[in-house]
Amino acid sequence: MPKNPRPDGRANDEMRHVRITTDFQQFPAASVLIEFGQTRVICAVSVEEEVPPHRVGKGGWITAEYSMLPSSTPGRNRREAAAGKLSGRTQEIQRLIGRSLRGIADLSALGERTLTIDCDVIQADGGTRTAAITGGYVALAIAVNKLKQQHLIGSKRVIKDAIAAISVGMVDGEPRLDLAYLEDSRAEVDFNIVQTGDGNYVEVQGTAEGKPFSRATLDQLLALGNKGLAELFALQRETLRQVGIIQ
Repeated sequence: MPKNPRPDGRANDEMRHVRITTDFQQFPAASVLIEFGQTRVICAVSVEEEVPPHRVGKGGWITAEYSMLPSSTPGRNRREAAAGKLSGRTQEIQRLIGRSLRGIADLSALGERTLTIDCDVIQADGGTRTAAITGGYVALAIAVNKLKQQHLIGSKRVIKDAIAAISVGMVDGEPRLDLAYLEDSRAEVDFNIVQTGDGNYVEVQGTAEGKPFSRATLDQLLALGNKGLAELFALQRETLRQVGIIQ
C-alpha cells in the first residue's frame, strides 16, 4: 500500500475500473462509452465520402474532435462554441487523438473517405485524453470492420496495430498509475503516455511541477505506464472479441 493513501484507496500501481460499452449511440458508424473510474467519454466515428484537399489521390484521412460538456465538471464549463474559438488545450488534445489513430492506420487502404472520431467528455475526473485515445481506437476498429462488411474497402489491412494511452505521475513522492483529478491537480510530475500494441510510443509527454525529475524517475514512470497499458490492450482485445472482430 502507498505510504500516503490515494483518495480512492487504490494501490499505487492499480488502475481505476475501466469499462468499454459498445454501440452506445444509434447513428454513428461506431460508438463506445469508455469509463476510467468517474471519467466518462463518448467516442463516436462518422464517415464522409470525401477527403481534405491534401489527401486527394492519396487515400483516406482520420481526424478527431474533442470537447467537454458544460456539466462534465463540478463548475460549469462554458461551451467553446459560445466563445467563438477552441482553447489551446482542446486543440492540443484533438490533434493528439487524430495523430495517435493515424499512426496505427494505413490511410491508403481506407479509400478516399474521412473518418472523424468525436470524443465528448460527459464527466471529467482526470485522464480524459487518455480515455479518448483508448476508446477512440475501439470505435475506429469497429467502424473499419463495418466498412469492410459493406464492401466499401478492400481486404487490405487498414488498422495495423492497437493504440492506448495512460497517465502516470509522482504524487506525495510516490509513483502512481492512472491519476484521478485530485492527484493530477497536485502531482509533482505528470506524464501522459501513448503507446502502440507493439510497444512503440506515439507520445511521452511529461512535466515537472517544480523540482526537476531524474532519469531514474522517468524510467520508473514508463515501467508503471507499461503495466497499465498492458491491461488496457487486454481490455480492448476482449471488447473487440465480444463484437466479433477479433477471434
